[in-house]
Amino acid sequence: MYKGTVKFFNEAKGFGFIKDSDSSKEYFVHSNGLKDSIREDDEVTFELEEGRKGLNAVNVKLT
Repeated sequence: MYKGTVKFFNEAKGFGFIKDSDSSKEYFVHSNGLKDSIREDDEVTFELEEGRKGLNAVNVKLT
């Protein structure tokens, strides 16, 4: 389980990016991968899964 902060999330389009707390890498997140509703600057935990264009954040939950 990784920890991070929601850097950007567009509810209308259903996607955004999460910045990992440890590595500072950014990961794409789609609304399909959310367990909770998220907004920019929320603290979250997540898992990573290989997507079509690299690693995606999935099972995203608020902390």
